[in-house]
Amino acid sequence: MARDFYEVLGVSRTASQDEIQQAYRTLARKNHPDVNKDPGAEERFKDLNEAYSALSDPKTRARYDRFGEDFRKIPEDFDERVAAGAGGFRARRTAGAGGPRVRYATGFGDDFGADGVDIEDLLGSIFGAGAARGGVPGADQEAELPLTVEEAFKGGRRAVTLAGPAGQPRRYEVNVPPGVTDGQRIRLAGEGGRGSGDAPGGDLYLRVRVQPHPQFRLDGRDVHVQVPVTPWEAALGATVPVPTPGGGTAKVTVPAGSSSGRRLRLRGEGMPNPRGADGDLYAELRVVVPPTLGERERELFEELAATSSFDPRRTR
Repeated sequence: MARDFYEVLGVSRTASQDEIQQAYRTLARKNHPDVNKDPGAEERFKDLNEAYSALSDPKTRARYDRFGEDFRKIPEDFDERVAAGAGGFRARRTAGAGGPRVRYATGFGDDFGADGVDIEDLLGSIFGAGAARGGVPGADQEAELPLTVEEAFKGGRRAVTLAGPAGQPRRYEVNVPPGVTDGQRIRLAGEGGRGSGDAPGGDLYLRVRVQPHPQFRLDGRDVHVQVPVTPWEAALGATVPVPTPGGGTAKVTVPAGSSSGRRLRLRGEGMPNPRGADGDLYAELRVVVPPTLGERERELFEELAATSSFDPRRTR
């Protein structure tokens, strides 16, 4: 699932070259493997270099804007090679086994022999057999696919309805991979713009957007969740339940003497990763006091206050 180069750099599609350069420098410093020891930093650094390599050159950027992730497959002189009359091209229809064929003379010879360019061969090599039969493939299209954290965690089949031609709704059955992350794209082959003639349609890419969640916060495949604990659990230590994005619960041991903000890692309990190690679940402790105290509870707290010499504001 390809990443959009503009999204990798965190800039808009209308960003200036200076803005693209500044975004790259900032993110490259942050994610350089020599500086950032996070396991995913090296991969992010490679993505940044690939994106900047394409967008920093105006000509390459223009081809990327036009053809998307297939821009490397398109010859730089594509328009000149297929536009009738451009650069001295002349067209002639000839007979072929599959019906009439179109050839272009390059203007360097008087006939359509060795100097001729077969437009069917040219388009066929670039776009496939559909274009060789006289059509042009449909354009790739993109739409957003909103998912909850739980849906992204579990994956599975999902019905999606999008606006089709003339505003008519079109329904798709999408296979969402377990552990899909925000910004990834799911490809639906042939479901994009219609091709002309016998050419195939383009592809439809659904860009995943994981929606904000009241409990969970995602950082790549790692999941963060706040876990409320009582003052005595934090002081004495305890084993408490932690909700997981899969819909179940895990157990975490709270060490004695814990304070709010302490993070406890549950290895492998984060978002699944079909191609590597699963993410981790980080439980962040939040000490919560009773909103109201019973008579005996107040006595015990008053006794603790009178007995304890602990002062959290004292400079250590």
